Amino acid sequence: MLTEKEVEEIREHLDRAQNPVFFFDNDNDGLCSFLLLQRYIERGKGVAIKSFPALDAEYFRKVQELNADYIFILDKAVISEEFWEKVGQVNIPVVWIDHHKTQGKIPDFVNYYNPLLNKETVQEILSKHKMGEPVTYICYKITQKKEDLWLATLGCISDRFLPDFYPEFKKKYPDLIIDSENVFDIAFKSKLGKLADLLDLALKDRTTNVVNMMKYLRVVKTPYEIFEENTKNYSMHKRYKEVSSKYKKILNKAILLGNKSGKILFFQYGGDLSLSSNLSNELSYLFPEKILVVAYLSGAKVSLSIRGEKIRDLLLESIKDLKNSSGGGHENACGATVQMEDLEKFKENLELIVENRNV
Repeated sequence: MLTEKEVEEIREHLDRAQNPVFFFDNDNDGLCSFLLLQRYIERGKGVAIKSFPALDAEYFRKVQELNADYIFILDKAVISEEFWEKVGQVNIPVVWIDHHKTQGKIPDFVNYYNPLLNKETVQEILSKHKMGEPVTYICYKITQKKEDLWLATLGCISDRFLPDFYPEFKKKYPDLIIDSENVFDIAFKSKLGKLADLLDLALKDRTTNVVNMMKYLRVVKTPYEIFEENTKNYSMHKRYKEVSSKYKKILNKAILLGNKSGKILFFQYGGDLSLSSNLSNELSYLFPEKILVVAYLSGAKVSLSIRGEKIRDLLLESIKDLKNSSGGGHENACGATVQMEDLEKFKENLELIVENRNV
């Protein structure tokens, strides 16, 4: 966790920000982190980062369009040098809150907060063999608004983290959980998990609908309001119904392949919709002993979502000699981008590294 001094510093930044822009990773941890901070100060605009793996320079235009006086970056591990160059040319404070392993140089003008910089936090994570807290957890510790307990819990569960305030959530919303404290069971079998799926798929809709969703979620008081379909959340439910049926078909194909695969389950698909993170998460739940590689084919590039025990280092080793490739993330859950022409080489590299590791 961040220190009390760091938490207080972030609160001070939030208090000073009169018209902030919040850039957040395009998943529930990023979304819930943004909503917690926005609902806390009751101002600011959110921008979901759809570029991968870095926050690209093109997003700087949102700073200018929104006439922002503060930049907050949430749950994003990689920021492009071009983005930093543009930010460095203007006199706008930057607050970056993340929980991934640091990648690249952090400019001096950036106020960077990451619990992994706290040696005690790292030792605690290692001793308990578990992931560190997501950015949602950090943001809730900053805001401490009890009415946002459900948002904080949803963001944490979406990132496969069981927070210390989960018992409080269970007591307040017993019908949204199941009789288990296995975070994967909660994510895939409870009503809270279904709500997380609904928000996650709505977040991957076209920009107009995503903006409308953020406006709606800014004022929602309880999770029950979201479950009740109405004119305000119609596009969210419509998106969920459309995408979930497609998702199940793709997932079933991956499961069939998984039943036949060895140590590595390599599944690739195409189309107009990227669901790689969702697929890799659920497949890792269904096949916990396997290394999962989900490849989304799109033009000349391939986006990879990867899950497995201590897989990040193996991933980085697999792509180090591949041109125009990049990757990173958590130790057991990460992603990468490679060129289509290098996909087979990546597979060969990973298989060889895994084989040698298990010798």
